[in-house]
Amino acid sequence: MVYVYVAVLGIYAILFILSRGEEGGNPFRRLAAYILLKRQSLARHDFRGRKDWKKDLQERQLGKKLKTLQPSMAATVQLKEYYLSQYSTVLTVVFVGVLVCLGTWISAHSSSLLKESSYIQRNSYGEGDIPIGLAAQIEGEEEEIFRYVVEERRFTQEEVEKLYEKASACLPEVIRGHNDRLEDVRSNLELVTRVDGYPFEISWESSNYSLINTDGTVDNEDLSESVVVMLTAHFRYEEWTWELQLHVQVNPIVYTHRELVRSRIEELLHMEEERTGNKQVMVLPDSMESQPIIWREIIEDSSGYLMLLVLLAAGLLYWGRGREIDRRLEQRKKELLLDYPEIVNKLLLYMGAGMTIRNAFAKMGEDYKKQQTERRRYIYEEILITCYELQSGRSEKEAYDHFGRRCQVQPYMKLSTLLSQNIRKGSNDLLCTLRQEADNAFAERKNMAKKLGEEAGTKLLLPMMMMLCIVMVIIMIPAYFSFIV
Repeated sequence: MVYVYVAVLGIYAILFILSRGEEGGNPFRRLAAYILLKRQSLARHDFRGRKDWKKDLQERQLGKKLKTLQPSMAATVQLKEYYLSQYSTVLTVVFVGVLVCLGTWISAHSSSLLKESSYIQRNSYGEGDIPIGLAAQIEGEEEEIFRYVVEERRFTQEEVEKLYEKASACLPEVIRGHNDRLEDVRSNLELVTRVDGYPFEISWESSNYSLINTDGTVDNEDLSESVVVMLTAHFRYEEWTWELQLHVQVNPIVYTHRELVRSRIEELLHMEEERTGNKQVMVLPDSMESQPIIWREIIEDSSGYLMLLVLLAAGLLYWGRGREIDRRLEQRKKELLLDYPEIVNKLLLYMGAGMTIRNAFAKMGEDYKKQQTERRRYIYEEILITCYELQSGRSEKEAYDHFGRRCQVQPYMKLSTLLSQNIRKGSNDLLCTLRQEADNAFAERKNMAKKLGEEAGTKLLLPMMMMLCIVMVIIMIPAYFSFIV
Protein backbone atom coordinates (compact mmCIF):
# COMPACT_ATOMS: atom_id res chain seq x y z
CA MET A 1 0.00 0.00 0.00
CA VAL A 2 2.89 2.38 0.58
CA TYR A 3 3.42 2.65 -3.18
CA VAL A 4 -0.21 3.71 -3.58
CA TYR A 5 0.19 6.42 -0.93
CA VAL A 6 3.42 7.71 -2.47
CA ALA A 7 1.85 7.68 -5.94
CA VAL A 8 -1.18 9.67 -4.72
CA LEU A 9 1.07 12.23 -3.02
CA GLY A 10 3.17 12.44 -6.19
CA ILE A 11 0.05 13.17 -8.24
CA TYR A 12 -0.88 15.87 -5.74
CA ALA A 13 2.61 17.40 -6.03
CA ILE A 14 2.36 17.50 -9.84
CA LEU A 15 -1.10 19.04 -9.70
CA PHE A 16 0.05 21.62 -7.15
CA ILE A 17 2.81 22.67 -9.56
CA LEU A 18 0.42 22.83 -12.54
CA SER A 19 -2.15 24.86 -10.60
CA ARG A 20 0.23 27.55 -9.31
CA GLY A 21 -1.12 30.11 -11.75
CA GLU A 22 -4.76 29.65 -10.73
CA GLU A 23 -6.56 32.08 -8.43
CA GLY A 24 -7.40 30.88 -4.93
CA GLY A 25 -6.76 31.44 -1.26
CA ASN A 26 -5.05 28.12 -0.60
CA PRO A 27 -3.31 25.38 -2.64
CA PHE A 28 -6.34 23.09 -2.58
CA ARG A 29 -8.64 25.79 -3.91
CA ARG A 30 -6.15 26.57 -6.69
CA LEU A 31 -5.99 22.84 -7.42
CA ALA A 32 -9.80 22.70 -7.50
CA ALA A 33 -9.87 25.65 -9.92
CA TYR A 34 -7.35 23.88 -12.19
CA ILE A 35 -9.37 20.64 -12.20
CA LEU A 36 -12.60 22.55 -12.83
CA LEU A 37 -11.01 24.33 -15.79
CA LYS A 38 -9.90 21.00 -17.31
CA ARG A 39 -13.28 19.49 -16.59
CA GLN A 40 -15.09 22.30 -18.36
CA SER A 41 -12.93 21.81 -21.44
CA LEU A 42 -13.23 18.03 -21.56
CA ALA A 43 -16.13 16.71 -19.50
CA ARG A 44 -18.96 17.99 -21.66
CA HIS A 45 -17.86 15.91 -24.64
CA ASP A 46 -17.50 12.18 -24.66
CA PHE A 47 -14.62 10.31 -26.23
CA ARG A 48 -16.27 10.56 -29.67
CA GLY A 49 -16.34 14.33 -29.50
CA ARG A 50 -20.12 14.55 -29.03
CA LYS A 51 -21.66 16.90 -26.51
CA ASP A 52 -22.71 15.22 -23.26
CA TRP A 53 -26.25 16.64 -22.98
CA LYS A 54 -26.97 14.77 -19.73
CA LYS A 55 -24.20 16.50 -17.82
CA ASP A 56 -25.13 19.81 -19.41
CA LEU A 57 -28.74 19.35 -18.27
CA GLN A 58 -27.65 18.43 -14.75
CA GLU A 59 -25.49 21.56 -14.52
CA ARG A 60 -28.35 23.76 -15.74
CA GLN A 61 -30.69 22.25 -13.15
CA LEU A 62 -28.10 22.74 -10.39
CA GLY A 63 -27.50 26.32 -11.51
CA LYS A 64 -31.24 26.94 -11.42
CA LYS A 65 -31.45 25.65 -7.84
CA LEU A 66 -28.53 27.82 -6.73
CA LYS A 67 -30.04 30.84 -8.46
CA THR A 68 -33.32 30.20 -6.63
CA LEU A 69 -31.55 30.15 -3.26
CA GLN A 70 -29.50 33.28 -3.99
CA PRO A 71 -31.18 35.22 -6.82
CA SER A 72 -28.93 38.28 -6.46
CA MET A 73 -25.90 36.40 -7.84
CA ALA A 74 -25.47 35.02 -11.36
CA ALA A 75 -26.05 31.28 -11.75
CA THR A 76 -22.70 30.72 -13.49
CA VAL A 77 -20.81 32.40 -10.64
CA GLN A 78 -22.68 30.34 -8.03
CA LEU A 79 -22.16 27.14 -9.99
CA LYS A 80 -18.41 27.76 -10.22
CA GLU A 81 -18.20 28.57 -6.51
CA TYR A 82 -20.19 25.41 -5.68
CA TYR A 83 -17.85 23.14 -7.64
CA LEU A 84 -14.77 24.90 -6.25
CA SER A 85 -16.05 24.33 -2.72
CA GLN A 86 -16.93 20.68 -3.40
CA TYR A 87 -13.66 19.85 -5.14
CA SER A 88 -11.44 21.65 -2.63
CA THR A 89 -13.17 19.88 0.29
CA VAL A 90 -12.79 16.42 -1.26
CA LEU A 91 -9.19 17.08 -2.30
CA THR A 92 -8.33 18.26 1.22
CA VAL A 93 -9.95 15.22 2.86
CA VAL A 94 -8.18 12.77 0.52
CA PHE A 95 -4.80 14.52 0.92
CA VAL A 96 -4.99 14.56 4.73
CA GLY A 97 -6.27 10.97 4.75
CA VAL A 98 -3.38 9.76 2.58
CA LEU A 99 -0.91 11.49 4.91
CA VAL A 100 -2.53 9.77 7.91
CA CYS A 101 -2.45 6.40 6.10
CA LEU A 102 1.22 6.89 5.23
CA GLY A 103 1.99 7.78 8.84
CA THR A 104 0.13 4.69 10.01
CA TRP A 105 2.14 2.52 7.61
CA ILE A 106 5.44 4.05 8.74
CA SER A 107 4.49 3.61 12.41
CA ALA A 108 3.53 -0.03 11.86
CA HIS A 109 6.77 -0.86 10.03
CA SER A 110 9.11 1.15 12.25
CA SER A 111 8.26 -0.77 15.46
CA SER A 112 9.42 -4.18 14.27
CA LEU A 113 10.12 -6.74 17.01
CA LEU A 114 12.10 -9.09 14.77
CA LYS A 115 15.72 -7.89 14.88
CA GLU A 116 18.04 -8.63 11.95
CA SER A 117 15.51 -11.28 10.81
CA SER A 118 16.88 -13.71 13.40
CA TYR A 119 16.04 -12.81 17.02
CA ILE A 120 13.47 -11.15 19.28
CA GLN A 121 14.38 -9.08 22.33
CA ARG A 122 12.82 -10.74 25.39
CA ASN A 123 11.13 -8.68 28.12
CA SER A 124 12.37 -8.85 31.69
CA TYR A 125 10.17 -10.21 34.46
CA GLY A 126 7.08 -8.03 35.02
CA GLU A 127 7.15 -6.33 31.64
CA GLY A 128 4.74 -8.80 30.06
CA ASP A 129 4.86 -11.24 27.17
CA ILE A 130 5.63 -10.18 23.63
CA PRO A 131 2.97 -11.29 21.10
CA ILE A 132 4.33 -11.37 17.57
CA GLY A 133 3.19 -12.56 14.17
CA LEU A 134 5.71 -14.61 12.18
CA ALA A 135 5.76 -16.08 8.71
CA ALA A 136 8.07 -19.01 7.93
CA GLN A 137 9.29 -19.65 4.37
CA ILE A 138 11.13 -22.81 3.29
CA GLU A 139 12.35 -23.22 -0.24
CA GLY A 140 9.89 -25.32 -2.17
CA GLU A 141 7.17 -25.04 0.51
CA GLU A 142 4.29 -22.66 1.11
CA GLU A 143 4.77 -19.83 3.60
CA GLU A 144 3.35 -20.64 7.03
CA ILE A 145 1.93 -18.00 9.38
CA PHE A 146 2.22 -18.18 13.18
CA ARG A 147 1.02 -16.18 16.16
CA TYR A 148 3.67 -16.54 18.82
CA VAL A 149 4.27 -15.22 22.34
CA VAL A 150 7.78 -14.68 23.69
CA GLU A 151 7.36 -14.96 27.43
CA GLU A 152 8.87 -12.83 30.11
CA ARG A 153 11.49 -14.16 32.52
CA ARG A 154 11.05 -16.01 35.83
CA PHE A 155 8.42 -16.23 38.57
CA THR A 156 8.49 -16.93 42.32
CA GLN A 157 7.43 -20.32 43.75
CA GLU A 158 4.07 -19.06 45.03
CA GLU A 159 3.25 -17.56 41.67
CA VAL A 160 4.27 -20.72 39.89
CA GLU A 161 1.95 -22.86 42.07
CA LYS A 162 -1.01 -20.67 41.18
CA LEU A 163 -0.07 -20.56 37.53
CA TYR A 164 0.18 -24.37 37.40
CA GLU A 165 -3.41 -24.74 38.58
CA LYS A 166 -4.58 -22.46 35.81
CA ALA A 167 -2.32 -24.04 33.18
CA SER A 168 -3.44 -27.58 34.00
CA ALA A 169 -7.09 -26.52 33.71
CA CYS A 170 -6.66 -24.97 30.27
CA LEU A 171 -4.18 -27.52 28.86
CA PRO A 172 -6.84 -29.86 27.37
CA GLU A 173 -8.23 -26.94 25.39
CA VAL A 174 -4.74 -25.93 24.24
CA ILE A 175 -3.56 -29.29 22.97
CA ARG A 176 -6.71 -30.35 21.13
CA GLY A 177 -5.62 -28.40 18.02
CA HIS A 178 -8.30 -28.54 15.36
CA ASN A 179 -10.22 -31.25 17.19
CA ASP A 180 -13.47 -30.42 18.93
CA ARG A 181 -12.55 -32.29 22.10
CA LEU A 182 -10.02 -34.86 23.38
CA GLU A 183 -12.70 -37.58 23.43
CA ASP A 184 -12.91 -37.37 19.64
CA VAL A 185 -9.42 -36.77 18.16
CA ARG A 186 -9.20 -36.99 14.38
CA SER A 187 -6.22 -34.75 13.59
CA ASN A 188 -2.86 -33.88 15.07
CA LEU A 189 -2.71 -32.65 18.62
CA GLU A 190 -0.68 -29.64 19.62
CA LEU A 191 1.40 -31.14 22.41
CA VAL A 192 2.94 -27.83 23.26
CA THR A 193 6.13 -27.50 25.23
CA ARG A 194 4.80 -24.17 26.50
CA VAL A 195 1.37 -22.68 27.11
CA ASP A 196 1.00 -19.05 26.10
CA GLY A 197 1.03 -16.85 29.17
CA TYR A 198 2.59 -19.49 31.47
CA PRO A 199 6.31 -20.10 32.23
CA PHE A 200 6.30 -23.92 32.21
CA GLU A 201 8.28 -26.27 30.03
CA ILE A 202 6.07 -29.22 29.21
CA SER A 203 7.28 -32.65 28.14
CA TRP A 204 5.00 -35.49 27.14
CA GLU A 205 4.69 -39.22 27.59
CA SER A 206 2.26 -41.43 25.72
CA SER A 207 0.87 -44.83 26.63
CA ASN A 208 0.83 -45.70 22.91
CA TYR A 209 3.58 -44.04 20.89
CA SER A 210 2.42 -45.78 17.73
CA LEU A 211 -0.78 -43.71 17.84
CA ILE A 212 0.23 -40.44 19.52
CA ASN A 213 3.82 -39.31 19.55
CA THR A 214 5.25 -36.74 21.91
CA ASP A 215 5.24 -34.10 19.19
CA GLY A 216 1.43 -34.44 18.87
CA THR A 217 1.47 -36.43 15.65
CA VAL A 218 -1.49 -38.80 15.51
CA ASP A 219 -0.77 -41.90 13.39
CA ASN A 220 -4.29 -43.18 12.85
CA GLU A 221 -4.32 -44.00 9.17
CA ASP A 222 -4.60 -47.76 9.77
CA LEU A 223 -6.99 -47.41 12.69
CA SER A 224 -10.28 -49.29 12.32
CA GLU A 225 -11.88 -48.38 15.66
CA SER A 226 -11.47 -45.89 18.45
CA VAL A 227 -8.55 -46.29 20.85
CA VAL A 228 -8.04 -44.51 24.20
CA VAL A 229 -4.49 -43.26 24.84
CA MET A 230 -3.15 -41.93 28.13
CA LEU A 231 -1.05 -38.77 27.75
CA THR A 232 1.08 -37.60 30.65
CA ALA A 233 2.19 -33.97 30.72
CA HIS A 234 5.27 -33.18 32.82
CA PHE A 235 5.28 -29.53 33.84
CA ARG A 236 8.67 -28.15 34.75
CA TYR A 237 9.78 -24.75 35.87
CA GLU A 238 13.35 -24.52 37.14
CA GLU A 239 13.51 -27.16 39.98
CA TRP A 240 9.73 -27.68 40.36
CA THR A 241 7.82 -30.38 38.47
CA TRP A 242 4.20 -31.56 38.21
CA GLU A 243 2.39 -34.33 36.31
CA LEU A 244 -1.00 -34.23 34.61
CA GLN A 245 -2.70 -37.23 32.96
CA LEU A 246 -5.16 -36.83 30.11
CA HIS A 247 -7.33 -39.46 28.41
CA VAL A 248 -7.45 -39.11 24.63
CA GLN A 249 -9.73 -41.07 22.28
CA VAL A 250 -8.17 -41.39 18.80
CA ASN A 251 -10.15 -41.83 15.58
CA PRO A 252 -8.79 -42.34 12.01
CA ILE A 253 -7.61 -39.39 9.90
CA VAL A 254 -5.33 -38.67 6.94
CA TYR A 255 -2.50 -36.12 7.13
CA THR A 256 -1.35 -33.70 4.46
CA HIS A 257 2.22 -32.74 3.67
CA ARG A 258 1.60 -29.16 4.70
CA GLU A 259 0.41 -30.20 8.15
CA LEU A 260 3.59 -32.20 8.69
CA VAL A 261 5.78 -29.25 7.66
CA ARG A 262 3.89 -26.89 9.95
CA SER A 263 4.13 -29.31 12.87
CA ARG A 264 7.88 -29.68 12.40
CA ILE A 265 8.43 -25.91 12.32
CA GLU A 266 6.39 -25.50 15.49
CA GLU A 267 8.46 -28.22 17.14
CA LEU A 268 11.66 -26.39 16.21
CA LEU A 269 10.24 -23.18 17.65
CA HIS A 270 9.43 -24.85 20.95
CA MET A 271 12.86 -26.47 21.09
CA GLU A 272 14.52 -23.09 20.63
CA GLU A 273 12.29 -21.63 23.32
CA GLU A 274 13.42 -24.31 25.77
CA ARG A 275 17.05 -23.88 24.82
CA THR A 276 17.12 -20.08 25.08
CA GLY A 277 14.68 -19.61 27.96
CA ASN A 278 17.27 -18.01 30.25
CA LYS A 279 18.78 -15.76 27.59
CA GLN A 280 17.94 -12.22 26.66
CA VAL A 281 17.06 -13.13 23.07
CA MET A 282 15.22 -15.98 21.44
CA VAL A 283 17.05 -17.16 18.34
CA LEU A 284 14.68 -18.55 15.71
CA PRO A 285 15.62 -21.85 14.02
CA ASP A 286 17.44 -21.19 10.76
CA SER A 287 16.91 -24.54 9.06
CA MET A 288 14.74 -27.64 9.04
CA GLU A 289 16.35 -30.86 7.90
CA SER A 290 19.13 -28.98 6.03
CA GLN A 291 16.61 -26.67 4.38
CA PRO A 292 16.95 -22.97 5.35
CA ILE A 293 14.02 -21.24 7.01
CA ILE A 294 13.41 -17.61 6.08
CA TRP A 295 11.53 -15.74 8.78
CA ARG A 296 9.35 -12.69 8.20
CA GLU A 297 7.39 -10.76 10.78
CA ILE A 298 3.69 -10.26 10.09
CA ILE A 299 3.03 -6.55 10.65
CA GLU A 300 -0.44 -5.33 11.48
CA ASP A 301 -0.86 -2.65 8.82
CA SER A 302 -4.34 -1.12 8.99
CA SER A 303 -3.55 1.83 6.73
CA GLY A 304 -5.34 0.20 3.76
CA TYR A 305 -8.63 0.03 5.66
CA LEU A 306 -8.08 3.60 6.83
CA MET A 307 -7.62 4.66 3.20
CA LEU A 308 -10.95 3.05 2.29
CA LEU A 309 -12.60 4.95 5.14
CA VAL A 310 -11.02 8.19 3.90
CA LEU A 311 -12.35 7.66 0.37
CA LEU A 312 -15.76 6.71 1.73
CA ALA A 313 -15.82 9.81 3.93
CA ALA A 314 -14.85 12.01 0.98
CA GLY A 315 -17.60 10.48 -1.17
CA LEU A 316 -20.22 10.86 1.56
CA LEU A 317 -19.14 14.45 2.14
CA TYR A 318 -19.48 15.24 -1.57
CA TRP A 319 -22.90 13.55 -1.72
CA GLY A 320 -24.04 15.27 1.46
CA ARG A 321 -23.07 18.71 0.16
CA GLY A 322 -25.12 18.03 -2.95
CA ARG A 323 -28.14 16.98 -0.87
CA GLU A 324 -27.76 20.17 1.15
CA ILE A 325 -29.00 22.20 -1.82
CA ASP A 326 -32.26 20.21 -2.00
CA ARG A 327 -32.71 20.59 1.75
CA ARG A 328 -32.26 24.36 1.53
CA LEU A 329 -34.74 24.54 -1.36
CA GLU A 330 -37.31 22.69 0.73
CA GLN A 331 -36.63 25.01 3.66
CA ARG A 332 -37.02 28.01 1.34
CA LYS A 333 -40.38 26.73 0.14
CA LYS A 334 -41.66 26.33 3.72
CA GLU A 335 -40.43 29.81 4.62
CA LEU A 336 -42.15 31.35 1.59
CA LEU A 337 -45.43 29.64 2.46
CA LEU A 338 -45.21 30.83 6.06
CA ASP A 339 -44.51 34.42 4.96
CA TYR A 340 -47.27 34.50 2.33
CA PRO A 341 -50.11 35.71 4.64
CA GLU A 342 -47.87 38.54 5.89
CA ILE A 343 -47.07 39.70 2.33
CA VAL A 344 -50.74 39.64 1.24
CA ASN A 345 -51.85 41.52 4.36
CA LYS A 346 -49.17 44.18 3.83
CA LEU A 347 -50.24 44.63 0.20
CA LEU A 348 -53.86 44.89 1.31
CA LEU A 349 -52.95 47.43 4.00
CA TYR A 350 -50.80 49.64 1.79
CA MET A 351 -53.17 49.55 -1.18
CA GLY A 352 -56.11 50.23 1.11
CA ALA A 353 -54.24 53.30 2.35
CA GLY A 354 -54.05 54.60 -1.23
CA MET A 355 -50.68 53.29 -2.40
CA THR A 356 -50.12 51.78 -5.82
CA ILE A 357 -48.82 48.25 -6.20
CA ARG A 358 -45.41 49.60 -7.18
CA ASN A 359 -45.21 51.85 -4.13
CA ALA A 360 -46.37 48.99 -1.88
CA PHE A 361 -43.50 46.81 -3.12
CA ALA A 362 -41.07 49.70 -2.66
CA LYS A 363 -42.32 50.28 0.89
CA MET A 364 -41.89 46.61 1.84
CA GLY A 365 -38.40 46.57 0.36
CA GLU A 366 -37.35 49.74 2.20
CA ASP A 367 -38.69 48.47 5.53
CA TYR A 368 -36.82 45.18 5.04
CA LYS A 369 -33.52 46.96 4.30
CA LYS A 370 -33.86 49.13 7.39
CA GLN A 371 -34.40 46.23 9.79
CA GLN A 372 -32.28 43.71 7.90
CA THR A 373 -30.12 41.42 10.06
CA GLU A 374 -27.84 38.47 9.30
CA ARG A 375 -30.93 36.30 8.97
CA ARG A 376 -32.25 37.01 5.49
CA ARG A 377 -35.82 36.30 4.37
CA TYR A 378 -36.22 34.81 0.92
CA ILE A 379 -39.48 36.58 0.03
CA TYR A 380 -38.14 40.02 0.87
CA GLU A 381 -35.02 39.35 -1.17
CA GLU A 382 -37.33 38.60 -4.12
CA ILE A 383 -39.27 41.79 -3.43
CA LEU A 384 -36.01 43.80 -3.47
CA ILE A 385 -35.08 42.25 -6.84
CA THR A 386 -38.54 43.22 -8.17
CA CYS A 387 -37.99 46.80 -6.95
CA TYR A 388 -34.60 46.92 -8.69
CA GLU A 389 -36.19 45.70 -11.92
CA LEU A 390 -38.85 48.43 -11.71
CA GLN A 391 -36.17 51.07 -11.07
CA SER A 392 -34.17 49.86 -14.08
CA GLY A 393 -37.13 50.55 -16.41
CA ARG A 394 -38.80 47.14 -16.65
CA SER A 395 -42.59 47.28 -16.94
CA GLU A 396 -44.67 46.43 -13.88
CA LYS A 397 -46.35 43.47 -15.60
CA GLU A 398 -43.02 41.86 -16.49
CA ALA A 399 -41.60 42.55 -13.03
CA TYR A 400 -44.56 40.90 -11.28
CA ASP A 401 -44.45 37.94 -13.68
CA HIS A 402 -40.74 37.48 -12.94
CA PHE A 403 -41.50 37.77 -9.22
CA GLY A 404 -43.92 34.82 -9.36
CA ARG A 405 -41.63 32.68 -11.51
CA ARG A 406 -38.65 33.28 -9.22
CA CYS A 407 -40.62 32.31 -6.13
CA GLN A 408 -41.62 28.97 -7.73
CA VAL A 409 -44.40 28.52 -5.16
CA GLN A 410 -48.04 28.31 -6.26
CA PRO A 411 -49.54 31.01 -3.99
CA TYR A 412 -46.99 33.60 -5.13
CA MET A 413 -47.53 32.67 -8.77
CA LYS A 414 -51.24 33.20 -8.22
CA LEU A 415 -50.55 36.57 -6.56
CA SER A 416 -48.30 37.69 -9.41
CA THR A 417 -51.03 36.73 -11.88
CA LEU A 418 -53.58 38.85 -10.01
CA LEU A 419 -51.23 41.82 -9.96
CA SER A 420 -50.37 41.44 -13.66
CA GLN A 421 -54.02 41.20 -14.66
CA ASN A 422 -54.80 44.31 -12.64
CA ILE A 423 -52.02 46.19 -14.47
CA ARG A 424 -53.06 44.90 -17.90
CA LYS A 425 -56.88 45.05 -17.72
CA GLY A 426 -57.55 47.14 -14.65
CA SER A 427 -59.86 45.93 -11.92
CA ASN A 428 -61.96 47.62 -9.27
CA ASP A 429 -62.29 44.56 -7.05
CA LEU A 430 -58.55 43.89 -6.52
CA LEU A 431 -58.81 44.80 -2.83
CA CYS A 432 -61.69 42.36 -2.37
CA THR A 433 -59.72 39.67 -4.12
CA LEU A 434 -56.67 40.37 -1.94
CA ARG A 435 -58.83 40.33 1.20
CA GLN A 436 -60.23 36.93 0.23
CA GLU A 437 -56.70 35.71 -0.60
CA ALA A 438 -55.47 36.92 2.82
CA ASP A 439 -58.21 34.94 4.58
CA ASN A 440 -57.35 31.80 2.59
CA ALA A 441 -53.61 32.30 3.24
CA PHE A 442 -54.21 32.65 6.98
CA ALA A 443 -56.20 29.40 7.02
CA GLU A 444 -53.44 27.65 5.07
CA ARG A 445 -50.84 28.95 7.51
CA LYS A 446 -52.79 27.55 10.45
CA ASN A 447 -52.93 24.14 8.75
CA MET A 448 -49.20 24.28 8.01
CA ALA A 449 -48.42 25.24 11.62
CA LYS A 450 -50.46 22.27 12.80
CA LYS A 451 -48.63 19.99 10.38
CA LEU A 452 -45.22 21.27 11.52
CA GLY A 453 -46.23 20.66 15.12
CA GLU A 454 -47.16 17.06 14.32
CA GLU A 455 -43.80 16.57 12.57
CA ALA A 456 -41.98 17.96 15.61
CA GLY A 457 -43.88 15.57 17.87
CA THR A 458 -42.93 12.64 15.63
CA LYS A 459 -39.24 13.64 15.75
CA LEU A 460 -39.38 13.77 19.55
CA LEU A 461 -40.83 10.25 19.75
CA LEU A 462 -37.48 8.44 19.54
CA PRO A 463 -35.73 10.56 22.23
CA MET A 464 -38.77 10.10 24.49
CA MET A 465 -38.63 6.31 24.03
CA MET A 466 -34.91 6.32 24.85
CA MET A 467 -35.53 8.37 28.00
CA LEU A 468 -38.29 5.95 28.99
CA CYS A 469 -35.93 2.98 28.62
CA ILE A 470 -33.27 4.75 30.70
CA VAL A 471 -35.81 5.50 33.46
CA MET A 472 -36.98 1.87 33.44
CA VAL A 473 -33.37 0.65 33.76
CA ILE A 474 -32.72 3.08 36.63
CA ILE A 475 -35.79 1.79 38.46
CA MET A 476 -35.47 -1.94 37.70
CA ILE A 477 -31.75 -2.54 38.38
CA PRO A 478 -31.83 -1.50 42.08
CA ALA A 479 -35.06 -3.45 42.55
CA TYR A 480 -33.48 -6.53 40.95
CA PHE A 481 -30.37 -6.41 43.14
CA SER A 482 -32.43 -5.82 46.30
CA PHE A 483 -34.52 -8.87 45.39
CA ILE A 484 -31.39 -11.01 44.99
CA VAL A 485 -29.99 -9.88 48.33
